Amino acid sequence: MGTLLFISGQEIFVIMIVILLLFGADKLPEMARGIGKGMRDFRKATDDIKRELEDSTRDIRNDMKDIQSDIQKDVDEIKSNVDSHVDDLKTDFESNVNDFRNDVESNVSEIKNNVESDVNEFSEGVKNEFNDSANTVKQEAEETSTTFKKHIDDIEDSTRMD
Repeated sequence: MGTLLFISGQEIFVIMIVILLLFGADKLPEMARGIGKGMRDFRKATDDIKRELEDSTRDIRNDMKDIQSDIQKDVDEIKSNVDSHVDDLKTDFESNVNDFRNDVESNVSEIKNNVESDVNEFSEGVKNEFNDSANTVKQEAEETSTTFKKHIDDIEDSTRMD
């Protein structure tokens, strides 16, 4: 609050002599009483002001504590609501992801089955065409062989006759 002055013993002695010279010895007790009374009154006034400030700020502090408590309750409620919404969104998202994954797996399985079926059909078609082509080539080879044998026989017959 105030600045403390540090006065040495010699300085106090000099001040006492100056006061004694200025006011005289008979006025000193009266002055000391006045200064003491003034100091008590000052201390009492200071204590009253402190008490008054304490009393007047107590209500404000209590109001501030109530406001802080209300704000904390509101924040906790908002946090709880946000957490609840986040949990709901998380559950919905996980459900959607699982549904999507199941749909994709089902579609992939269906595509796989279709591809396998198409490959088997194609393979059977290629086998059939290959067998048909092989049979046709074999038949043509036999016909060519028969025709060739006939020509050879004809040539041999014609060379024998000559």
